[in-house]
Amino acid sequence: MDNLKRLDLNLLLTLDALLKDPNVTRAARKLNLSQPTVSVQLAKLRKSLDDPLFLPGPRGMRPTARAELLRAPLAQALALLDKAISSPGPFIPGESLHTWQVIAADYCENTVLLPVLKNLRREAPGTRLAVLENANSQIAQVAGQDKVDLFFHIREESPQGLRCRMLFSERYVLVSRAGHPWLKSTPTLRQFLDLDFVMISPDGGGFWGNTDIALSEMGLSRKVVLSVPHFMFAVFTIATTDLVGMLPLRLVRDNPQLHYFAPPVDIPGFEMNMLWHEHLHREPAHKWLRDLVVRSLEEG
Repeated sequence: MDNLKRLDLNLLLTLDALLKDPNVTRAARKLNLSQPTVSVQLAKLRKSLDDPLFLPGPRGMRPTARAELLRAPLAQALALLDKAISSPGPFIPGESLHTWQVIAADYCENTVLLPVLKNLRREAPGTRLAVLENANSQIAQVAGQDKVDLFFHIREESPQGLRCRMLFSERYVLVSRAGHPWLKSTPTLRQFLDLDFVMISPDGGGFWGNTDIALSEMGLSRKVVLSVPHFMFAVFTIATTDLVGMLPLRLVRDNPQLHYFAPPVDIPGFEMNMLWHEHLHREPAHKWLRDLVVRSLEEG
């Protein structure tokens, strides 16, 4: 690289033009430069490369042996450099072999990724999707590693420093199995408190959540008899037992095994965000993937 440090790279464009047409006037015209400028640049090239490069001939200038040796590798190098700094071409989904990596909890696997997967397989069948385990305590650390394409996380707990788009707002409903013996209609507050609850504790083992906070402000409490780390295990448990749960509506609304009701206590919902690194923001393939996520959820 020492040779390049001593040479103005713009001079290589002039040399390439002269090798293609060894005429200073015509080369200047192609380079949009004046003839004197090209002559000055040729003088600099001769000094830097310690070779006359072009000699007078019967029909104008002719390249020296050193110049002839430079012709092919110089043209090749300039073509590669031009390609390297050119804007990337359009992303063609049907031809892509890309492997996407996303971080999502099992809630997002079912409410976001399942709708996306249908369109992804149809429009970009050569691509692959890797869903990585979501750990609330580690997501900020993983986000800083700069290796994941997309993160799906609630707004309140999303790591800083990432691009973000809100996908949808979610609300909680009281969920029971169809045919639950004590839930035929929307329960009263007293009936609500008499139910046996399963709750999701993503970090494991918790028996206290937003519902309990809201009830405690009223001087009340519910019976949480089961704590699980995953939403889908809670859904299966509710569908096959008399336990009930406060679950996000999108997770249960199309499940014929379940009934859901408006809870008799106001529980704050959440916003689901899609997040990605700044360095991927303008990348055509990544932009296509983000648009696919949004479009798939709108279609759903």
